[in-house]
Amino acid sequence: MSQDGIALPRLSGNSEPVMRQPDLALDGARGGNVQHELLHALPVAVYTTDTAGHITFYNEAAAALWGTRPTLNNDQWCGSWRMYRPDGTPLPHDECPMAVALKEKRDFIGNGQEAVAEQPDGTRIPFMAFPSLLRDAAGEVVGALNMFVDISERKRGEELAQRLASIVESSEDAIIGKNFDGIITSWNKSAERLFGYGTEEVIGKPVTILMPADRQGEEEAILKRIRSGQRVEHFETVRQRKYGGLIDISLTISPIRNSFGKIIGASKIARDITERKRAAEAARRAEQEFRDFVENVSVGMHSIDADGIIVWANRTEMEMLGFTREEYIGRHIAEFHVERPLVEDILQRLTNRETPLNYEARLRCKDGSVRHVLINSNVLWDGDRLVHTRCFTRDITDRKQSEAEIATLAREAEHRAKNVLATVQATVHLTQSDTVEGLKRAIAGRIQALANVHTLFVKSRWAGAELRNLVTQELAPYCRDGDTRARIDGAHVLLDPSAAQAIAVCLHELATNAAKYGALSSSEGRVHIEWSRATDSRLILRWTEANGPLVAQPTRRGFGMRVMERMVQGPLNGEIRFEWLPEGLACEIALMV
Repeated sequence: MSQDGIALPRLSGNSEPVMRQPDLALDGARGGNVQHELLHALPVAVYTTDTAGHITFYNEAAAALWGTRPTLNNDQWCGSWRMYRPDGTPLPHDECPMAVALKEKRDFIGNGQEAVAEQPDGTRIPFMAFPSLLRDAAGEVVGALNMFVDISERKRGEELAQRLASIVESSEDAIIGKNFDGIITSWNKSAERLFGYGTEEVIGKPVTILMPADRQGEEEAILKRIRSGQRVEHFETVRQRKYGGLIDISLTISPIRNSFGKIIGASKIARDITERKRAAEAARRAEQEFRDFVENVSVGMHSIDADGIIVWANRTEMEMLGFTREEYIGRHIAEFHVERPLVEDILQRLTNRETPLNYEARLRCKDGSVRHVLINSNVLWDGDRLVHTRCFTRDITDRKQSEAEIATLAREAEHRAKNVLATVQATVHLTQSDTVEGLKRAIAGRIQALANVHTLFVKSRWAGAELRNLVTQELAPYCRDGDTRARIDGAHVLLDPSAAQAIAVCLHELATNAAKYGALSSSEGRVHIEWSRATDSRLILRWTEANGPLVAQPTRRGFGMRVMERMVQGPLNGEIRFEWLPEGLACEIALMV
């Protein structure tokens, strides 16, 4: 039974939960929230009703078994969609085990009632119900509690279940009599069933035939105590069956006296505790698994007392903050909060019986860094006494950083979009042609050059564009099928987006002009693009054409030249120079990158 007076389930020999009647009284003054919390934690389905059978509480296990959630204080007797008797006939709700218990004011402790629950989707689940009356301090019935267990597995293994049930139902204590020489003098049927020997096989034999080799010394110690008149109670040990199997038993040994009060032998009561041992080991493993789960769950957890002192913390929280348990436990929780007023507000809310949910806070780590967390807290109360506060701390530092990065990217995207639109707008304004189609082609070509460089931006996550990739991409249409008319020389240079856009447009203009009038208009023509760093750290990009048609200096500045000058000399404050040599155009661009 829990400290709040709620009966907790234990396993009897037939693996069905059993409750002891005195444990079923619920003291309202102890705090229903605590009781409900404990009942919610049970792995078995539990619900309660008032005296009229209206459902007042149910745990999640009950809702899962029913497949639906009844309306509290309205739905009556049971939350099942439909119910059936074991033989398949319908079972009205007002005839279910809970209804019978309340109507007839009787318990079914140790006498589970079998039925079948049907969920709304048609799934049928056989269960065993253990309704028990709830009484107040005066012994008056105030409601009922029903614990019902899904026995589907038992049904699927009926043969095994029946065998186990038979063992449980027929289980009795073995009673053995022996004299001071350790010779067996009496042997009942339960002993025969427990140890495997028939009465005629063991009477007159030493009791040590039941003892494994490593337990033989126990008999002398037991007889010594019996001779002195002492009683041996609940001595847990191991005994051996007829065919060599070992069994865990609990022994109670008492002196046997004759009519004159003289001790003439001993009576030994042996109880099979094998199942209890297994259950205890299973419980130990379950507790260890639960502790391991709590220690390693992805959420930090800690408990603080009424004064705000940390009394426990899990491994996840320790690793998140970088403290050892010795450095963390025993200190006030406010010491680890960046905003002390915030933690004081949380503690005050908890004292006021509020439940802070998703409370954003910042915790200070041992190395001085700060972690952003979401805190959810609740309190275990014992009446009006705050026992301790349980806090769940989820690290959201990465999320906060992502949000900040997204905001930065949004601002950057807005800035870049404005820059792109400004560049496109300038390109359109600078573009002229004698015909509509010529104007469209010129604008399309320049905008495509900008689109190409933006493809490189995406690949670099907007860090910029690598100059060699930019040049190679712009000249690709003129160097297909292994054509080597373009020679590219230069070290690795990452251009920022503004410089990359300007260089892209310039390369487009130079390549377009070379394809129409210069080196790329002839199969013998060649283009050499090279770049280097000047002593003042400026980037010097040179475009040189050769073996093309003869070139003469134009009499006027064309639209392409004006576009290039505007892109380089404007926002980048760079320099651009053209030289019309007889063998081809030479262009040099200098800018800080």
